[in-house]
Amino acid sequence: MKFKHVHFIGLKGAAMTPLAILVSEMGAKVTGSDVDEVFPTDKVLAKYHLTPRVGFTKENLKGKPDLVVVTGAHGGSSNPEAQEAKKRGLKVLMHAQALGEISAEKKVIAVSGNHGKTTTAAIIAHLLTYAGLDPSFAVGCGDIFSLGTPGHAGLGDYFVVEADEYVTDPGLDPTPRFFWLKPDIAVLTNIDFDHPDVYDNLAEIKEAFLTFAQKIPPDGLLVAGIDDENVRKILPFFHKPVLTYGFSTLADYQISRLSFGPSLTFFNLKYKNTDLGKFTLKIPGQFNVLNAVAACIVANFLGISWEKIKEILPGFSGTKRRFELISEKKKIKFFDDYAHHPAQIKSTLAAAKAWFPGKRIICLFQPHTFSRTKALLSAFGRAFSGADEVVIVDIFPSAREKVDKTISSKILALEIKKNQKNVHYFAKLNEAGDFLAKILLPGDIMLTMGAGDVYKIYDDLISKI
Repeated sequence: MKFKHVHFIGLKGAAMTPLAILVSEMGAKVTGSDVDEVFPTDKVLAKYHLTPRVGFTKENLKGKPDLVVVTGAHGGSSNPEAQEAKKRGLKVLMHAQALGEISAEKKVIAVSGNHGKTTTAAIIAHLLTYAGLDPSFAVGCGDIFSLGTPGHAGLGDYFVVEADEYVTDPGLDPTPRFFWLKPDIAVLTNIDFDHPDVYDNLAEIKEAFLTFAQKIPPDGLLVAGIDDENVRKILPFFHKPVLTYGFSTLADYQISRLSFGPSLTFFNLKYKNTDLGKFTLKIPGQFNVLNAVAACIVANFLGISWEKIKEILPGFSGTKRRFELISEKKKIKFFDDYAHHPAQIKSTLAAAKAWFPGKRIICLFQPHTFSRTKALLSAFGRAFSGADEVVIVDIFPSAREKVDKTISSKILALEIKKNQKNVHYFAKLNEAGDFLAKILLPGDIMLTMGAGDVYKIYDDLISKI
């Protein structure tokens, strides 16, 4: 490790934490700062004895770190602590730049796509780890349960990362974050319109993904989800090795015989005319089968046999905030999920219905960002058909955008009511919690969704049941 002391401004962030853990395992001293709020990464940071200082001040830069890593949140590079680091002449990189620089020392496996990046990258890390390849990985979540950490500095040749399409530094550097990576292998799960605060339309997003894919070397590989219409549309412009997967007959790796048992998912896979047999997953949903197959293709490309893959795949038990079972009380199961885009919501609710047939699905959704809620309002309105009861709370704003009074959760609730009769709006989480405590019944499946702090409702709600 060429850096002896690395300081993380915004250490608690879902992307920052795994990189900090990895850097710490590489032997560097790690310090950091952040706000005084509960984050999903708190437990894993404590496990690695990484405690951020509260607030952003020049005093946090003690010891003259030789690298300062900055999150896009909290003002990005305009954060006063980041500005002070630059003033002192310290090396300052945005998270995406730092990830690109640190991962470049290995063979990079980069997972891209608007949905499914975290789970797919986590499954690749799981498969490579239990196959004995000891990969490095930095996956943007609070924990990968089967590995006990979202970040690791392995001794093997490979580095598994999420390839994020969002901008490097909101308002200051519009470079897509994944442009800083140098992928040897890439996964492209899907392409959808998202981040309307930085992308004007779907065409811009497709162009960004194609530009990223073109970074793969001639002897590398792109693993592409052929079921997705937008992926299909850019593949003719990609002229390097590619393997496709999906339920479609167009796929090189075709999925079939999807079925569900008690907390289990089963599917068959064939490569062209070769039957690869039956696979088992311990996470729900058709979308997660697609994520798993993408991961399996990467693992096999790296020399892991299909029999070995089938043996170790069921050991993957998910990640924090992705259909995470929080608790069970009085025969009510409480789950939490990061879904914040209409496509993710629809897929996750379908997964819940498939895993728990005949059960009542109660969904609490906290929209994330005014711009996304406004731009995708109609799609959000159609996304909740898989829920029996829908509860909406106020929009969780991003520090990177201004309040937009032309959109609100009240407007969103009215839009959902066009397609779903049981929709309830409450301004605050505690108000929603009081309502949910009254309507939840034994056998119900309760599911919180959103990229904000909606998961915090369980601290109080479960005690009220």
